[in-house]
Amino acid sequence: MFKKGMFLVPATILSILFFASAMAQHKNAGREFYEIKLYHFTTPAQEEILDKYLSEAYIPALHKAGIKSIGAFKPLDNDTAANKKLYVLIPLRSMEQWLTLPQQLQKDAGYVNAAKAYTDAAYNAAPYTRMESILLRAFNLAPQSAIPGLKSGKKERVYELRSYESATEKLYWNKVHMFNEGGEIPLFKRLRFNAVFYGEVIAGSRMPNLMYMTSFENMADRDAHWQAFRDDAEWKALSAKQEYKNNVSRNETILTYPAPYSDY
Repeated sequence: MFKKGMFLVPATILSILFFASAMAQHKNAGREFYEIKLYHFTTPAQEEILDKYLSEAYIPALHKAGIKSIGAFKPLDNDTAANKKLYVLIPLRSMEQWLTLPQQLQKDAGYVNAAKAYTDAAYNAAPYTRMESILLRAFNLAPQSAIPGLKSGKKERVYELRSYESATEKLYWNKVHMFNEGGEIPLFKRLRFNAVFYGEVIAGSRMPNLMYMTSFENMADRDAHWQAFRDDAEWKALSAKQEYKNNVSRNETILTYPAPYSDY
């Protein structure tokens, strides 16, 4: 018996709620997560240890664990920079994969043996000065990362990593909307920017922000693409919309090239 005030939910409403829930799950299905490991170092000796660790231990172990494509990138200005950097891009199926990966690696005898120079480094001879980890989730309209079909040699290629910070969370989500529903991703695709990934930063030292990476055959190709972007009528119309004003407070551009052992 129903008490006063209770009511039955019509079947049509239940159907609508079920459909909406299913659509939301479908919308988020298949979206990758990314970890960007950022190593800071200062000496050639540190770089040598990092290169050896990544090429002979870490990346082969990740391949063995089912992660097919791992990127390793060094900024073009590393030679003259006091704070040198190395970025490692790791696409992940889920956050659970990220959480369990360290334990999985420790069970890999080949990895443990190949990583000794890195893992057993003395306190006064560390392979880096500091290490950061940035976690991201792929955008709705770019749920999977991609390896661009570049034809030039690895030393010529330019991978451009961009970080867009916003003053508030609301403005940040506005910029994410601009990329997705606003049409910025299709614009990059039409202009052949060879995007590697687009991601919402969910944990990192600079938040709120999003990050994405595009790629080019060489620096001249990169400059030509950005000139075409700036001149594009669709971009001019999109960037002029009042609804998207002031949604980026800081834009950092890092121009990199792939390490010889990078899958990109």
